[in-house]
Amino acid sequence: MRAPLNSTIRRKMKVLKSDKIRKFYDSFGSKQDKQFYEEAPISVLLEQGKLNEATSIVEFGCGTGKLASRLLKNNFSSNSKYLGLDISQTMVGLCQKNIEQFSEHAKCYKSEGEPKVNIEDQCADRFISTYVFDLLSEEDLISVLNEAHRILVPGGYLCLASLTHGVSLVSRIVENIWSALYRLNPFIVGGCHPIQLTKYLHNDKWRILYDSVVVSYGVPSEIVVAEKL
Repeated sequence: MRAPLNSTIRRKMKVLKSDKIRKFYDSFGSKQDKQFYEEAPISVLLEQGKLNEATSIVEFGCGTGKLASRLLKNNFSSNSKYLGLDISQTMVGLCQKNIEQFSEHAKCYKSEGEPKVNIEDQCADRFISTYVFDLLSEEDLISVLNEAHRILVPGGYLCLASLTHGVSLVSRIVENIWSALYRLNPFIVGGCHPIQLTKYLHNDKWRILYDSVVVSYGVPSEIVVAEKL
């Protein structure tokens, strides 16, 4: 059973504004790919989200394009499509290089930090976001979920991974240290803070297919796959 942070502590969590997030990830650049604790949770997400069956993917927060490249190399057919977006121009530049060989059916672009995704309704069967929702305010998080619902076809999958609350002694210790650093200065941890994804998915828009916490190197990550209703 999870041991959530004290509610008083949670109320003190303030998210970074988009300009500060952009500044951090513009400077962080390719070091993003060295976030070793993300590998195991993302592997679970790819399996549970059945990404090998996807024909059209939208990724909110594409980062360096490491995940996009992995998907394009291993799972996509010549008829598949990928669209990624990110707030950081540095990240978008790295992503464009990583997916260059797939440019005929894979694109990425820089967003201005708003939840809106410039793409038509019901055009994708997968909407992916990894370690981005834990950067967002609740208002923006809900807005992105609404965008995901708009973009996905009926029966399409929402595939999310996020920093979350600890489920074991070690992961709770890591969570508390991480949260203490966040309260000291969110910039230290890139603006990421522990959240519970399923808190925002219990409504008539989604059916949760998979929800689990994966602890890698002591860091707890929540993996959620939900079907659009």
